Amino acid sequence: MRYLIDTNCCIFLFAGGYPLLKQRIGTLDKDEVGLSAIVFAELALGSANGKEPSPEALDRLVRIFPVLAFDEAAARAYAGLPFKRGRFDRLLAAHALSLDLTVITHNEADFGDVPGLKVENWTV
Repeated sequence: MRYLIDTNCCIFLFAGGYPLLKQRIGTLDKDEVGLSAIVFAELALGSANGKEPSPEALDRLVRIFPVLAFDEAAARAYAGLPFKRGRFDRLLAAHALSLDLTVITHNEADFGDVPGLKVENWTV
């Protein structure tokens, strides 16, 4: 595993925008990108409220990207992060730090103040 994909990039994959993102994802082996349980929860919440992704698309997504549990190490990493309003982003950052993975996101600025976090924007 090398990457965790952010919620916004998952939604972009469903919507068909950002062809560069889809192309980069397509070049990777199946086990190189994971889906944080935090991102899954955020997507499931949207799905349950009639937003993208549809329940069927969410099921397809978890067949492509394994869902990784948010565990004690991730919780401890979260406790050490600087406070910021975007709690889902903070939880994802902590999860990536605990596993030494790179976050794939369109919103680089949301993670810019997290020390040691590796972030890549595959939409540009």
